[in-house]
Amino acid sequence: MAGIRAVAQTAAITTGTSAKTLLQLVAATNTRVLVDEWSVSFNGVSPAGEPIKVDILRQTTAGTMSSLTPVKDPDLGSETLQTTAQHTSSSEPTAGDILHTEYIHPQQGYTWQARFAEPIVVNGGARLGLRVTAAASVSAVARLRFEE
Repeated sequence: MAGIRAVAQTAAITTGTSAKTLLQLVAATNTRVLVDEWSVSFNGVSPAGEPIKVDILRQTTAGTMSSLTPVKDPDLGSETLQTTAQHTSSSEPTAGDILHTEYIHPQQGYTWQARFAEPIVVNGGARLGLRVTAAASVSAVARLRFEE
């Protein structure tokens, strides 16, 4: 690890009403990634809306998704990020271990930050996904901050 900080941030994505991966981080082969923050927010309109289930999970396949280029933050050097990302699944990746689950109101957002020295570790060649399951479709944005 070279201590390069980066973020993968989606544009607005419609959740639909079945499980949908909004964002997937893909660690390069032989390059471990440390995720120390994830967030998601929704712009639902109903104050009585059913909470949306959000899972942070390991995924064993890519599914069918669009590519997303993570950016260095801060951009302090000329190194090239090895970690890649994808967003907006049209075919769900295969789920592995669920690491975090939160229920979030569809008019709110949530940010998780790792305690000191306790990030989520994504091993080289592995995948980490942010997946939502909503009762009513709303628009959402998702973000993963990491170090490689």
